[in-house]
Amino acid sequence: MESNGLAYLAAGLGAGLTIIGASFGIGKLAAATMEASGRQPEVAAAVRTSMIIAAALIEGATFFALVICILLATK
Repeated sequence: MESNGLAYLAAGLGAGLTIIGASFGIGKLAAATMEASGRQPEVAAAVRTSMIIAAALIEGATFFALVICILLATK
């Protein structure tokens, strides 16, 4: 197998693991937000805002990791 083939394989595996990790993180975040909103409906707006900010940070880190995987594959 050529080194380019290994780079493509590693980039694909890295991208897949990145997406799986981000989806688990956002899923746990959303579950905790829904539970907090159910327990205290009066603070639901503040909790929702915090969730959106945290989800954006998770997605930003995910996109960064995906860009790194693509750059390593096309090196």
